[in-house]
Amino acid sequence: MDWFFNFPDMSRSDLREFKKTVDFAFTDFSRTYGQGIEEFFEPLLMFLVWFEKLFINTPWPVIIFSILLLSWIGSRSILIVVGTFLSFMLIGYFGMWEDTMSTLAIILVATFLCIAIGIPLGIAMARSNKVQAAIVPILDVMQTIPSFVYLIPVVMLLGIGKVPGLIAVCIYAIPPIVRLTNLGIRLVDKDVLEAADSFGANYWQKLFGVQMPLALPTIFAGVNQTIMMALAMVVIASMIGVKGLGLPVLRAISNQYLALGLMNGLAIVILAIIFDRVTQKFGLRMQKYRNEGKD
Repeated sequence: MDWFFNFPDMSRSDLREFKKTVDFAFTDFSRTYGQGIEEFFEPLLMFLVWFEKLFINTPWPVIIFSILLLSWIGSRSILIVVGTFLSFMLIGYFGMWEDTMSTLAIILVATFLCIAIGIPLGIAMARSNKVQAAIVPILDVMQTIPSFVYLIPVVMLLGIGKVPGLIAVCIYAIPPIVRLTNLGIRLVDKDVLEAADSFGANYWQKLFGVQMPLALPTIFAGVNQTIMMALAMVVIASMIGVKGLGLPVLRAISNQYLALGLMNGLAIVILAIIFDRVTQKFGLRMQKYRNEGKD
């Protein structure tokens, strides 16, 4: 096998030239179109800044009441609501309220974007095997490539700030919602679809009247995983200027502040647990309703 690894000097030179060509081409692209791309994302930046200020400037009792109400609607569990209340009170007591609100803002916006993009992609994959074959390798790359790798082109194009961090979070978090939307629609019982056909339903009526309602528990499992993966990106996104709980963790790593890192890390864990329990309970309730409907 020595011949396989001992490349000729010309091959190595060609490889170096290829790398330089790619670097120069992307640099030229970013210089030519970078300003236009930044202007394209300007409305998203304005919305994200407004949404973050809304969370930070709203009085904390209103925020907590809204979160508790949503927790109850999603879970219908007193235990989860009480745990959510105590968790946010502790977050406020230890002075992590503003960072938590910033993190909540970017996570919610990222989740909305992932849902808005991921569900249509999942539907397209379920509708066509060719589309699925084309998108699955892209999802594989998005899930396996180290996040630091795709931070490089994002930062080169958009610089340091909220939007590059949001895009990085979305790239990392969107594959589960796409995959599970596709899976949920494909797992709908064919007998049910044949019954819909017998009543004269067209494709869109079957999709929104039969397949999507039956696939909702699986889709919500994808939403759950998307939120978890978005929270996992908080610390990495803080490296490119995203405010929130990840920034104190990064500062704690740089300066070896154990207590600061643990407290903010635990706040991220608390958010993850709350989101996980609420979405899981909501998915289980939908699964129960679906099973009752079959009966």
